[in-house]
Amino acid sequence: MRLPIIGLLVCALALPGAGALSHADPAPLPLISVTTIPAGWSTRTDLRPVLQVFDDGTAVYRPDAVSKDRKAETTPKEERGKVAADVISAARAEIDALQETDFGIPAGEGKGAQIVDLLTEDPAEDAHLVVYSPDAADGLNPEQQAARKRFTDLTKKLVDAFEK
Repeated sequence: MRLPIIGLLVCALALPGAGALSHADPAPLPLISVTTIPAGWSTRTDLRPVLQVFDDGTAVYRPDAVSKDRKAETTPKEERGKVAADVISAARAEIDALQETDFGIPAGEGKGAQIVDLLTEDPAEDAHLVVYSPDAADGLNPEQQAARKRFTDLTKKLVDAFEK
């Protein structure tokens, strides 16, 4: 049950202005989205990606997207900037490398998730990496723990590369 719900949430979060009616040209889809769903936030409808990076390197960073201080149903702050092309290229390579990786699912429920989406012009090349309970390690083997570290390093590099 958890996979279909997370999948629907990923799709909804990846679309800028999701849920809003618009007659204007559709906004471009981000090339890479980094989304965090903190523990206990699965019912919140105001979740947004922490970082969205577009083909041209422009990016939207939401520093309070997962802040406990941000009230429910309050839109997170947005900062516009860029991510360097070499970081995007390296991230794409790492996402491709991690696409078939087993991140494992630790014991316990409701400990949040982290998601990285790669949305290319060819949907057959899209990738969706999901790490459930990112801060838990109960029941994970060493390979799964190493894969989770690579995932965490990837998300950190992307967020740290954002420049206003």
